[in-house]
Amino acid sequence: MTTRALRTWVEQRAVAGVQSERVAAIDNLRVLLTVLVIAHHAGQPYGPTGGQWPIFNDDRAWVLGPFFSVNAAFFMGLFFLISGYFLPGAFERKGARRFIADRSLRLGVPVLATAALFALIGYGERGDGAPFLAWLAGELGTGNGIELGHMWFAAHLLLYALLYAAWRSVVHGVPLESGPPGHRQILGYALVLAGVTALVRLWYPIDRWERLWGIVPFEPAHLPQYVSLFVLGICAARGDWLRRMPASTGAIWLGVGLGAAALRYLYPLGREAGLPALIAGGGAGWGNGLWSVWEALICTGMCVGLPLVFRDQLGRQNALLRLLAAASYATYVVHLWPVIGVQFALAPLAAPPLVKFALVVLAGLPLSFAAGMLLRRLPGARHI
Repeated sequence: MTTRALRTWVEQRAVAGVQSERVAAIDNLRVLLTVLVIAHHAGQPYGPTGGQWPIFNDDRAWVLGPFFSVNAAFFMGLFFLISGYFLPGAFERKGARRFIADRSLRLGVPVLATAALFALIGYGERGDGAPFLAWLAGELGTGNGIELGHMWFAAHLLLYALLYAAWRSVVHGVPLESGPPGHRQILGYALVLAGVTALVRLWYPIDRWERLWGIVPFEPAHLPQYVSLFVLGICAARGDWLRRMPASTGAIWLGVGLGAAALRYLYPLGREAGLPALIAGGGAGWGNGLWSVWEALICTGMCVGLPLVFRDQLGRQNALLRLLAAASYATYVVHLWPVIGVQFALAPLAAPPLVKFALVVLAGLPLSFAAGMLLRRLPGARHI
C-alpha cells in the first residue's frame, strides 16, 4: 500500500466511527434548533426586528429583541457546525460524484422549489400583466434577484459542499486533527471571531444582505461565524471531537454562553435604569466591537456546550423524537408557510404581542412538523 493510499484509508476509518450511523444526540439537537427557528420566525411580527416580514403587529414586545439577538448569535452557526461535521463522512462513503449529486438533489431541489414559489408570489404582487418570463428577466436584470427566504441556508450549504468536493479533488492527503481544542484554543477562536466580525461590520451592519453573483443571498455581518463554524465542523469530524471532548469543557462553555445570553436579556432593563447604549450592530463606534465580543461568547459557548450536553445527557430517543428528527429538515423547508398563515389568522385578534407570539408558537410548531412529515410522504421526497 502506498503512503497516499494508506493516508486515505486512515482518514476513512477515522470518520467512519462517528459517521457510519446517525448520531442520536445531534439529531435531537437538530430538533431543538428547528424549534428555535420556527419560534424565531413566529416572533417576527411582534418584536423589534430589523428584517422584512409580510405582516407586522402594531404593538411590539421589547423582550423579543433580545430573543432575536441571542438566537442570531448562535443558532444558524450551530446548524453550520453540525452540517460541516457530517460532511467528511458523506464524502468518504459516496465518493466525489455521488456526493455532489446527492447534495445537489437534497439541497438544490428545495432551494429551487422555494425560489419558484417566491417568484410566483412576487409576480402576483408586481407582475402587472407582463409575461412571467419577461418579468422574471427584468427582476434579475435590475439586481433584485430571486427571493430564497429562509432557504439561503441550504443554498450556502450547497455552495460550501461543492467547494469542499473541489478541495478534496485537489488535496488528497488531508491531515487528521491531533485532538480536540482546549479552553485556550476555544477562547482564542471566540476572540478572533469577534475581531473579524467587528471589522466586517464596519461596512456591513447586521441585517444588511448582499447577493453573491446576484443570486445567493448572504449577510456579511454573520458570514465569519457561519464559514468558520462550518470549517470547524469538518475538523471536529476528522478529530472525533464530539466523542473526545470532556464533559467539563461542555459544561463550562455552556455556562459562558448562557451567562452572556442572560446579560443580553437583562440589558434592556439596564437601559431603563439609565445604562448608556452599549450595543451597535455595526459602524466605527466601540459598541460594534463590544457586541461582536459579546455575540462571539454566546456563539462559542452555545456551539461548544450544547453538542456536548446533548451527547452526555440528551442522546436518547423515543418514538416521537425519532419521528421529529427524521422530519426536521423537511420541517425547516416548509415551516414558513404554516407560521405566516397563523400570523395572518391572528392579525384581527386584539391581544398583547406576547400572547400572539405564544399562540403562533403553539400552533406553528405542530403545523410545521406535520407539514414536514407530509412533505416527506410525497413521491421521491425521501431521496431529498
